[in-house]
Amino acid sequence: MVRVSVKCPHCGKSMMEPKKKLDNTTAILVHLTYAGKNSPLHLSSAYGSYKTETELGVPIGKIAGFRCPRCKADLKSTRKCDVCSAQMVAFDLKEGGQVQICSRRGCKKHILEFQNPDNELEAFYKSYLKAFK
Repeated sequence: MVRVSVKCPHCGKSMMEPKKKLDNTTAILVHLTYAGKNSPLHLSSAYGSYKTETELGVPIGKIAGFRCPRCKADLKSTRKCDVCSAQMVAFDLKEGGQVQICSRRGCKKHILEFQNPDNELEAFYKSYLKAFK
């Protein structure tokens, strides 16, 4: 399992929640908004996992809003999902680069981009290989 560590693209503060574990690893904390309601949302930091926990029920196919739990900035990306056309949600990787997820519940589209591909890809693959040892 490869774990991603993310921070807010606006305030630069960590979005990792060490008190909460999903997939036996530290969860990512964001504020979820839907239909005028707000709730914490925990996302698995295991790359490729779709495990989440929240008290706010967002129906499959509906689009939710995502905000930084620290600065409350909207995490909406300028990119649209190439699967369902919903807005993507962006998180900066602590080591550089970005991970984006689709804001539509049930859509599994996500993107991983590296700022410095040579160094960051090497670190990503080393982490990936450790998961299989």
